[in-house]
Amino acid sequence: EVQLVESGGGLVQAGGSLRLSCAASGFTFDDYAIGWFRQAPGKEREGVSCIRSSDGSTYYADSVKGRFTISSDNAKNTLYLQMNSLKPEDTAVYYCAATMGYGCATYEYDYWGQGTQVTVSS
Repeated sequence: EVQLVESGGGLVQAGGSLRLSCAASGFTFDDYAIGWFRQAPGKEREGVSCIRSSDGSTYYADSVKGRFTISSDNAKNTLYLQMNSLKPEDTAVYYCAATMGYGCATYEYDYWGQGTQVTVSS
């Protein structure tokens, strides 16, 4: 059974940093694309950053490029999202997800964690 458990969310001031973690079980990172998505109140869920371990390819939404870094520790089956220079508009519930596909579109992802809240105060 595929399971994804996020942690690391919290309240931070604008300009601060957080690191999210996603502990995965039930599948091998090498065979999947895994990513971070977020959903703010009243907005659709969007892809933030995704990575495919098999070829190291990564995707970042324009809104987070240069501020967020995705990484994975395949030995630990753990995905990370380092978030720097946080802005109030980054406030959302952040989800970890996995797919056997290739992209970073929400509809491509089959397995989802429960989410972790990130709140950035101004």
